[in-house]
Amino acid sequence: MTYYDTIIRNADVLTETGITKIDVAIWGEKIAALLPAGAGEASAIIDGAGQTLLPGVIDIHFHIRAPAYPDRGTVESETKAAAAGGITTLFEMPISKPCCNSAERVEMRKAHFAEHARINFGIFGAPGDLTPEAVSAMADAGAIAFKIFTTEAPAGRDDEFFGLSFPDEADQMRALKAVAETGIPLVVHAESAQMIALSEAAARSLDLANPDTHLAARPAICEAVAVAKLLTMNIEAGAKLHIAHVTSALTVDILRRFAGTSDFSAETCPHYLFRTHDDVRKAGVFAKINPPVRLQADQDALWSALADGTIQHVTTDHAAFSHAEKLASAKDFLRAPPGSPGSEILLPSMLDAVAKGRISLDRAMALLSANAAARFGLTNKGRIAVGADADLILVDPIGVTEITKESLHTFARDVAHLYYGAKFSGRVTRTLVGGKTVFDGEVVGQAGDGHFVAPDRTIRPDTRLRA
Repeated sequence: MTYYDTIIRNADVLTETGITKIDVAIWGEKIAALLPAGAGEASAIIDGAGQTLLPGVIDIHFHIRAPAYPDRGTVESETKAAAAGGITTLFEMPISKPCCNSAERVEMRKAHFAEHARINFGIFGAPGDLTPEAVSAMADAGAIAFKIFTTEAPAGRDDEFFGLSFPDEADQMRALKAVAETGIPLVVHAESAQMIALSEAAARSLDLANPDTHLAARPAICEAVAVAKLLTMNIEAGAKLHIAHVTSALTVDILRRFAGTSDFSAETCPHYLFRTHDDVRKAGVFAKINPPVRLQADQDALWSALADGTIQHVTTDHAAFSHAEKLASAKDFLRAPPGSPGSEILLPSMLDAVAKGRISLDRAMALLSANAAARFGLTNKGRIAVGADADLILVDPIGVTEITKESLHTFARDVAHLYYGAKFSGRVTRTLVGGKTVFDGEVVGQAGDGHFVAPDRTIRPDTRLRA
């Protein structure tokens, strides 16, 4: 009889062909076999009775920014929270201090995360000076993808956004063309700087402490105009374009109109799928996020876009700020730092949608894992299959996840007002990274357990994308 390191027995296992009752055997960091129930022997047996075994979540949009702002969170604290939330791989955005805008800084970020991360991690690069040589060097250093903003750099944060913020359309085109040469995606925070300037000037005459002011300052047209321009430019540029955090019905309409014109994908986030501006009014400045959380009609459009494949990814946009930073701008919504924690919300919220019949489990996990692996070239992740990485999560489908300040692991637990008191059907009971348990009701993984991940640039990254 074959002997393994670990066997997970008795769980309902989500494979590429659906839910099946099999045992999953792990050798080293890989899934070694899918076995009939009770077959095989192992050093460790994990009993998954009454639970569902899923591929680990790949969160493609995550901000930690450490080590510059330890009061907002560290790599250890935020990957600890991610492990508790069933995330086994995260992609760190390039807003660091200084910005991750060169091959040398990609290497620096890799080294820092390798020392402290409890889960796997990829590193985004900012295309810097937009020269093909610099962009190519970052790709060669293993950048998982590139990121730009079409907005101005926030006041006082120029060093964090140098080589990342490109409000000029000519620079956006240069970024698309330079990144296209690498074959890896360019992710864009798409809001028109010019439209924001126009809207914000008018909003300044309103009550700045009122959350409605933020919605007035960044209306849906700001996002839609930027997305339409990018999609038009990409017809010529030919990049693997990815639109970050889609928020509005208007942008969904734009994405549908451009279907088939170039290689592009899009994501949205739980705060847009499960919360509306009414919730922002209750939570105040703690719920300020860019782009804003919008109206019920926008939320409905996003769910429709998930159903028909217009949007292919759900991700956190986890962005931790301290309570003091948020509170300091309570009387001026437009000056408040934008962001909210999401690492322990992402999977439970989507499991809740499954429990309520809003989405199927296999579709939810495609949005959270399989599509990310396909789009970003992680050929051994995002599925439960022989030879795949043993990044796995056990969930109790009838368990409940209740969000309180005390239940969260993130340093941003004090600013998670959008979700205080929320109860989601479905609970993460165990998270394994490379076959090693890092969460089993409490975080047991250690700093350094996570591994750096880079895209396989020898294949077409989107061959397994599931609509």
